[in-house]
Amino acid sequence: MLKKEDVPELAKKTIENYILYGEMYDIDKKLAEEVKREAGVFVTLKKNEKLRGCIGTIRPTQKNIVAEVQKNAISAAEHDPRFPSLEEDELNDIDYSVDIIGEMEKVANKDELNPEKYGVMVKGDHKSGLLLPDLEGVDTVKEQLSIARKKAGLNKDEEIEIYRFEVKRYTE
Repeated sequence: MLKKEDVPELAKKTIENYILYGEMYDIDKKLAEEVKREAGVFVTLKKNEKLRGCIGTIRPTQKNIVAEVQKNAISAAEHDPRFPSLEEDELNDIDYSVDIIGEMEKVANKDELNPEKYGVMVKGDHKSGLLLPDLEGVDTVKEQLSIARKKAGLNKDEEIEIYRFEVKRYTE
């Protein structure tokens, strides 16, 4: 039975199968209840402890977490606009992390945030930016909101709505 702890391995096998054989990795195991449900998912790839790709969905776009992980894993490997597509000779150097996104909660003020515990999403002027929690180098709420604003293309003076969310993070 596939357990939720196997989720990073699913991302790895999906990417390897896609790059090496051009095919989707076939899940032949029964799914644990936790991964049968729908959820937004981020897949993060690191090479030598540096970001090599990260793509995700805030809300579910697929029938379950497994399908969401597979779609976002391939996107992180092939379509993150910040990086070239992952090459076969890099596969052994990649570390995988999968974040399953919890419910978004609108916050009334910044005191309800904690960059170690909560990710943030900011919305303003029909734009949004998201930042996962517990990221290296992001130690304050001010830094977290500033990065999320930049990702959304919002300047520091624009009015925003702030949402927080928790994640379940699984790493190899």
